[in-house]
Amino acid sequence: MTILTRGAYGEPGTSLAFKTGNWRSTERPVHIHAKAPCHAACPAGEDQQAWFAKLQEGKAEEAWRVLVAANPMPGVTGRVCPHPCESACNRAALDGALAIHNVERWLGDEAVKHGWAYPVDAPAADAPTVAIIGAGPGGLSAAYHAVRNGLRATIYEAGPEAGGLLRSAIPRTRLPREALDAELERLCALPGIDVRFRQRLGRDVSVEELRAEHAAVLLAPGCQEGWEWSVSGAVPADHHEGLALLKEFMDHGQFPSARRVIVHGGGNTAIDLCRLLKRSGVEEVTLVTASALPGPDTDPADVINVVPRELEEALEEEVAVIEHATVNRLVMRGSRITGAEIVSLKKVPGPGGRKKRVSFEGTERVVEVDMVIPCIGERVDPEGLNGLVKRGYLRPDDAWGTLGEKLYALGDARGDRGTVAEAIGDGARVIGAITARLAGAEPLADGRAEMPASGLNPTYYERLPKAKAPKLPIEDRTFDTEIEGDIGGTATMAEAQRCLSCGDCLACDNCWTFCPDNAVIKTVELARDGSHYLFDLDFCKGCGLCAAECPTGYIQMQPEFAVETA
Repeated sequence: MTILTRGAYGEPGTSLAFKTGNWRSTERPVHIHAKAPCHAACPAGEDQQAWFAKLQEGKAEEAWRVLVAANPMPGVTGRVCPHPCESACNRAALDGALAIHNVERWLGDEAVKHGWAYPVDAPAADAPTVAIIGAGPGGLSAAYHAVRNGLRATIYEAGPEAGGLLRSAIPRTRLPREALDAELERLCALPGIDVRFRQRLGRDVSVEELRAEHAAVLLAPGCQEGWEWSVSGAVPADHHEGLALLKEFMDHGQFPSARRVIVHGGGNTAIDLCRLLKRSGVEEVTLVTASALPGPDTDPADVINVVPRELEEALEEEVAVIEHATVNRLVMRGSRITGAEIVSLKKVPGPGGRKKRVSFEGTERVVEVDMVIPCIGERVDPEGLNGLVKRGYLRPDDAWGTLGEKLYALGDARGDRGTVAEAIGDGARVIGAITARLAGAEPLADGRAEMPASGLNPTYYERLPKAKAPKLPIEDRTFDTEIEGDIGGTATMAEAQRCLSCGDCLACDNCWTFCPDNAVIKTVELARDGSHYLFDLDFCKGCGLCAAECPTGYIQMQPEFAVETA
């Protein structure tokens, strides 16, 4: 006779007769692969959690292959991206964000060093071909993703080399030409990509001709012209616009003579100019920006939009910064500058409640300067674009870059993009839209929720120090030597172990171990995506212990009714 005790049946296996899942009335556990915040924040569309998972297994080449499924230029972005992924990283709440850009750079350089092949197949000889204007990061990314999606791509580039502003406007101290050339040569050599140099839009090719001959035309000309600038109508005789001056220095290695310079702006071009001017021997270089320096009390929306490490290094190199300010008046002697009046700015609510910056009366002060260089942004050269440029930019109708029938815009020419990573992400999005429409469908966005730090269980993570890249001492920094070094393979693998795997399964067995009702079943097959853990709802009481003990938030409790009707 079987005896029922207060604890359980006396014979093995007989507890299966009690289906404790009948007690569950409100919630049940479900597996939800949420977006890691680094992935959600990445303009290039990288899934950092996915390629860090490969590194955790010691598989560097596989990690690179997952990375380049989104971004074909990790050796470039690992050097120049402002890495918003690190600002979003949940590890920051524990002991410091992951050094994502350092690891990304290492993977890009390793791929070049070892000749890892891009995970793409040659498209069919009769595959549809897209025409791309511009061989900058957006155009190159679009060409790469076209091949990944079975299309062919022809790039028309006005210059003699690929790279766009990567080559003409980013100093070698940030992006060595050897690293740039190595990655771009491999990319441009992929089967299915045809790059045609010295082909200028409006002179050698036209939008309408290309649209008639191709499945789609992608416009990625970049922003190559500066906005007109004056202060109350005054323009000095030796006026130099920021981007043009930076390009000129990149070509010739010289700046106009000056002792005291103000750079007026708040982007990477402005910071690059400040640092190069200081290094060239200018005694005083001051950045005047309407934005704020980063700090614990600074509104994130107000922080100066530059690569954080570049700002840090600029301050190390004694570049002065006047935040929340603008140039209010130029002091001229004839047509030459002798001084500039600086005024502080504050934000006040404008029409519709949107805040705008206004000058703060009584804060005016005059500083002695020889030159004021505006870096207030750039616009699209309208040549050959047949009236498509509106208020300085190509302005598409939707997030996919649609300008018209078979016509798309991407990169900084859109007016709402400004970084290399954003241009790369644009290339993938536009090609995704084109591929879907060629198949008779509409493109879909990733609507998954993001996993916040509050959704993790930090108890299970060891505190580990963040990897730090070596830097050249200030006295050794020149115009040509890269300032930030490589963290190396050992530090890369150690950094991978710091990844929290937000929103994904660690195969840690916590759910299987802690379930009081044995309602979690583990299959014989090993899978790293959580698919070998199953919930036996006949026995799950909905206690939530599995969700509470899941380190990554991959298990979440949902209302019974919501699950049934989802």
